[in-house]
Amino acid sequence: MRVEAGSGAVGLGGGPRDLVLEVPELAKIADIETRSVFHRDSADLRPEDWVVLAEAIHQAFDDGADGIVVAHGTDTMAYGASFVSFLLGPLPGPVVFTGAQRPLSEVRSDARTNLIDATIAATLDVPEVCIAFDSKVLRAVRTTKLDAWAFDAFASPTLAPLVRLGLDVAVGGHVRKPSALGPLDRRFEPKVLFVRVFPGLDPAMITGALQVGAKGLVLSTYGTGTLPSREGSLLPAVQEARDRDVPVLVISQCPSGFVDLSRYEAGTKAAQLGAIGGRELSVEAAIAKMMVALGRFNGAAERRAYLEANVLGEVD
Repeated sequence: MRVEAGSGAVGLGGGPRDLVLEVPELAKIADIETRSVFHRDSADLRPEDWVVLAEAIHQAFDDGADGIVVAHGTDTMAYGASFVSFLLGPLPGPVVFTGAQRPLSEVRSDARTNLIDATIAATLDVPEVCIAFDSKVLRAVRTTKLDAWAFDAFASPTLAPLVRLGLDVAVGGHVRKPSALGPLDRRFEPKVLFVRVFPGLDPAMITGALQVGAKGLVLSTYGTGTLPSREGSLLPAVQEARDRDVPVLVISQCPSGFVDLSRYEAGTKAAQLGAIGGRELSVEAAIAKMMVALGRFNGAAERRAYLEANVLGEVD
């Protein structure tokens, strides 16, 4: 991105080759080859675009890359990185998403440091899709954007950073082990409905979406998985989803903590109707995992098993 001279608004700037030219320190870290997959505002990216990105990453590993840095807009970075994580599965090397809160062309930009940190991370033994931001490297499927204005924009509330880049580079002991690159499975189902539960939510809005074709439902509920079960009960919507063979994944609105549907009566009733507890799943990871589960598995039991499983360290 660059600041446009006339309006002062931030718009699309140069491509990946420009990044390497403007940050010559990168050449001291690794031998770098650049590829332009997309050149657009991340707010305009869709899951089908991230499939193309996953294909480019998969091909790069096939071509002999040891690590990959993805320059991506911050607005949808956690969504894109989570989606690419589930598409690719276990990896032989690091895939490091990074971006900036202020463009590289500005004097007070975090882009230079983030690019350098991401490139360093791509040389380490961290074979995961991750996000490098503000001197931390976070597991993508545990990461969310929490601040629109600070340089420390991303957080992983339920998992410590994989890498901390201070005076030294410290790699955590919880980094996943490398795995041979498997075939790329591109299948996904985009018709997923995400609903943040709030007091007064009309259940008919959810049942209406189910009736017109929603294939998966992610409910962001209170605390450990509580949802309205008396006045304005959402249980009939969960029942409707079960009748239509639509999986319901329950996550928490709280950045920290986890879902336990057995803790309160309302959660227990939802579980009896087939709702699946998402444990520590972030919003971004829950949506991505649901889309991939629906695309890859036709049977309800297979989908449920995938949604409940710890596939990439997205849950404990």
